[in-house]
Amino acid sequence: MNPRPLTCASIGFEAARQVTILPESHRSRRLHGHSFWVTVRADLPEGWGSFGGGEVLELQQRLEQCVQPLDYEHLNRTLEQPTDENLARWIRRRLETEFGVPGIRQVGIQSTQHSGVDLDVSGQAHVWRRYRFQAAHQLPHVPVGHKCGRMHGHGFEVILHANQDLGERDLSVDYDHLDEVWAPFHMQLNYQCLNGIEGLENPTSEVISAWLWQRLKPLLPELSWVTVYETGSCGANFDGERYRIWKELTLDSAIRLKRAPADSPLRGIHGHTYTLRLHLNAPLDAVYGWTVDFGDVKTLFDPIFKAIDHRPLYEIADLPDGDTASLAAWVLAKGRAALPQIDRVDLYETRGSGAIVSVAAADELIPV
Repeated sequence: MNPRPLTCASIGFEAARQVTILPESHRSRRLHGHSFWVTVRADLPEGWGSFGGGEVLELQQRLEQCVQPLDYEHLNRTLEQPTDENLARWIRRRLETEFGVPGIRQVGIQSTQHSGVDLDVSGQAHVWRRYRFQAAHQLPHVPVGHKCGRMHGHGFEVILHANQDLGERDLSVDYDHLDEVWAPFHMQLNYQCLNGIEGLENPTSEVISAWLWQRLKPLLPELSWVTVYETGSCGANFDGERYRIWKELTLDSAIRLKRAPADSPLRGIHGHTYTLRLHLNAPLDAVYGWTVDFGDVKTLFDPIFKAIDHRPLYEIADLPDGDTASLAAWVLAKGRAALPQIDRVDLYETRGSGAIVSVAAADELIPV
């Protein structure tokens, strides 16, 4: 197995805008501002960076140069209609044509904590919006003694992704429309015991995501994914056919990049607080209502986690280098040996900047 890594880079900028194609009464027609966050994921060819392992830094620098004209500016001076989607398209074109970034698979714009747009590899725009509800549940079919068999509660989060393939038109699905579609479900789920709702007698993250999909899709034909966070570090995706779950961890490790130039600080010992996200793909268990028990994921992956957390990673004999792509590939190989359902590993050294390695066949990258 030799999965090809995707290099990821992210950067923020501050800007003001008006979206005048919206109705007269819409608040976003007025001049207002955001703290925008941009993320780019690219399949970069061998030798693209200035040195092997330096791809994240190189992509980060080019993205920063690309976005610099937007920082602390009135975006309407650059784009007539600076929607999130149009900003993502502008950044993608500029990265490709002016900054020589090949193989771009995804460009994301997040304009608030709870909303944004992701352009996929084919250029289709997935508008997303995050919602939250407070609820209790218990899982009735788990083994005796399993903690989830007890009644407990969560601050659940749901992300609705709507794929509106508008080409070069100005406006995709309006966030307000997603709010309208979601509102009745918030009323039904918030401050409730989920087990008492028809269809949610066994309310795992996977079951909740499918329950929402079945009810939302007729109201929102553009719906492309439903994401359910059970906690801040784990949850499930459903796209109408496939269930996927993830488990997120943080680790604090020391590294050095063996292929960095002799005068580069990256060649010396340094470190990061990494965000590590394991993605798993498996059929739904008809009895338990999950694909893989999150507790099992934690238990089976724990020996691998302990081998890399609070450790000098440059001492690991079979780790070829300390860059995020090498480390993510190492984690994927070790992880699949313990948990064959793992098919993707995301590893970020800072927010949104790092590498993704995957053996999954799907072209799209489901955002979480």
